[in-house]
Amino acid sequence: MLSNYPLSDVEKAFQAESGITSINSKIPYLTVDNFPKLGLITACRFLEWAAENPQGVISLPTGKTPEYFIKWSQYLLENWESKRGKEIREKYNLGKTKKPVLSELTFVQIDEFYPISSKQNNSFFHYVNKFYLEGFGLSKEKAILINSDEIPLAGGKHYKEIFPDLKVDLSLRFRDPLNPLEKMQQESIYLIDQWCAEYEQRIRDLGGIGFFLGGIGPDGHIAFNTRGSHLFSPTRLTETNFETQAVAAGDLGGIEVSANRLVITIGLETITYNKEGVAIIIAAGEAKAQIVKDSLESNLSNVYPATALQKLKNGRFYLTKGAAVRLTDSVDNYYKAGEWTWEKTERSVIELCKKLGKYGHRLKLEDLKNDKYTSLIPNLSEDTVNQVMQSTVEKINKGTSKEKNEVILHTGPHHDDISLGILPHITNQLQENTNEAHFSVLTSGFTAVTNTFVIDTLLHTKKLLDEGQIQMVHYDDFFEIGYKLKTDKDVYHYLTKVAAEDTEGRMRGLCHRVVRALVEIFEVKNKQKLRETINDVISILRNSYDGEKNPSKIQKLKGMIREFEEELVWAHFGVQVKNVHHLRLGFYTGDIFTEQPDKKRDVEPIVDMFRRVNPTKISLTLDPEGSGPDTHYKVLQATAEAVRQWGEEKDLSELRIIGYRNVWFKFEPHEANVIVPVSLGDMSVMEDSFANCYLSQVNASFPSYSHNGKFSTVAKRVWVSQLNDIQLLLGKNYFYLHDTAKVRSSHGLIFFKDMNVEEFLAHARELEKSIEGML
Repeated sequence: MLSNYPLSDVEKAFQAESGITSINSKIPYLTVDNFPKLGLITACRFLEWAAENPQGVISLPTGKTPEYFIKWSQYLLENWESKRGKEIREKYNLGKTKKPVLSELTFVQIDEFYPISSKQNNSFFHYVNKFYLEGFGLSKEKAILINSDEIPLAGGKHYKEIFPDLKVDLSLRFRDPLNPLEKMQQESIYLIDQWCAEYEQRIRDLGGIGFFLGGIGPDGHIAFNTRGSHLFSPTRLTETNFETQAVAAGDLGGIEVSANRLVITIGLETITYNKEGVAIIIAAGEAKAQIVKDSLESNLSNVYPATALQKLKNGRFYLTKGAAVRLTDSVDNYYKAGEWTWEKTERSVIELCKKLGKYGHRLKLEDLKNDKYTSLIPNLSEDTVNQVMQSTVEKINKGTSKEKNEVILHTGPHHDDISLGILPHITNQLQENTNEAHFSVLTSGFTAVTNTFVIDTLLHTKKLLDEGQIQMVHYDDFFEIGYKLKTDKDVYHYLTKVAAEDTEGRMRGLCHRVVRALVEIFEVKNKQKLRETINDVISILRNSYDGEKNPSKIQKLKGMIREFEEELVWAHFGVQVKNVHHLRLGFYTGDIFTEQPDKKRDVEPIVDMFRRVNPTKISLTLDPEGSGPDTHYKVLQATAEAVRQWGEEKDLSELRIIGYRNVWFKFEPHEANVIVPVSLGDMSVMEDSFANCYLSQVNASFPSYSHNGKFSTVAKRVWVSQLNDIQLLLGKNYFYLHDTAKVRSSHGLIFFKDMNVEEFLAHARELEKSIEGML
């Protein structure tokens, strides 16, 4: 019961708002509706604690997770006595709290990559200085920070001299060095270890951390205490695992960098040393749901580092409902609260099949009666499972029905999202000549292109120019108008070389498009200026550190490379360049915290596209709440507002909205109302088009934490796992003995949600609530 835990006044207010009256996890937790609200509860609890502990020791997180914590903390401090500020404080039991003064708090940096220059904007040292020491007005003198530039090394040398390739070989702790450089490296590693011990002692001398706030990684890591970390681990220099490297790739400019970078992190014992301390883990989104369940419902275990919070009476998890969705409490509440729906019947029966490992037709009525969830089904009978099976068959029938005379606009937040989400469904649509298809990626996507890829491409472009193999630059009108023409020819040339297995010819096709982009972006007027521009861009990128925010023109160049890749994918099916729309919404800036979509800047371009295309169907990513790639969430907000505005000037009663998901989230069978069979041929088309067209992504510099490789492989695995769920319900013979070849050839399934506008906007209104009152 929650009453067994010492809730603070703020926690009591949020607990009452959540409606949760009891919990059955090893660590207490509180839930809120959405990502921004997660920031509010955390900010309120922090300010409550800071008011009570004005000279306390705090440790706060870096990255994107604490965005709304930082914004709400600053807002409340700046508006403590304003009408809005007072309303929030009264609502969450801060009404009688004196405004906290943060300047006497001691800040402890949680972790840092090693080695990394403290001057780099993507170092955590820079982050904590910008957002916490300066942003919160904390004491720089008292702060205990991790500055790679100042950690003593052998001979008083800088890490660039000791570790010239920025790689630290920890095996030198235990083996003899092979040369003088390794001897210095070994001595330096021992010095770093000593520095870490002293860092730990400084924290303990203060009594430990009084208020700790952290996120949780996909493997369950807290700070950089990855899966397998000792539950009594101190501050240390250590390696990371693949999941952590994949998450860090965005900060460091690619997995190539993060895989070779060590970290300095406080340990699990550092976090729990102060037994009176408050330690809070925040998690948002269904992508975190399984690791949250494992961390909250498992005994103390080094497999789940967050279980260390069981040592603290004030250890907590603050979760969005999405992150809490797999907790036993949440599942119980799902089935027992409110009216019983058909979705609940579908979910409980399919889950029972998985739980018992039985095909649907082999489930007995007794099995259903003995299960705590299926036993709740109203009018439970011998026919219940057959009804669920028939309902699922109807979803497959919808997914195999022929669409005709449709104008379909497929949209995605990033390049490759559409392909990874529903490519096999799109190929079905494009095989019907009466359908007209359009594709639109709503952001530039430049952050997914590494500096190395651009440098290599530009060097190859220079080589081809020198060899006279980019002939278009010699045409008289090329630098005035010619660079804008024949873009379809570029695409056709490229794909012809793909078919011919001509790698060099394919590269030449990319370089052609890069030349067009350079002329447009940099307003190049002649061949000499083109060469100078190429050299300038190469120089800028070579002098940038990995992960550094690029100048806007180079961002645009990277974005246009991604746009070319998207055009190539749809040209596989004869879609012309004019039907691939690049919106480049303005909220996408490459900053650590991107802006909320703006109704004028970000919504009007989408409405204009709707007017031009006049679609009868619109597809979009339907990810839950604001988490995971937050671009997905923000694009969905902007698209929903655009549909709403378009509906004010046009009757949209016949418009259908197709909500899909891809590698970041997936629908459960009961959530989807359309199921599309996927053949091995469909999978091959997706894998081949991804490998041949998304050149900047083939080496997966920013991979999914679930797979060290191409996103197309992750998507394929999702489709296969979805087939496994449905096969367990319907039986394998339903598929391989089916009347139609499309179903017989199924080796994967796609789930999506087909909605009318009213249903979609009802879903969108829930999203809208999540940013009400935000800054």
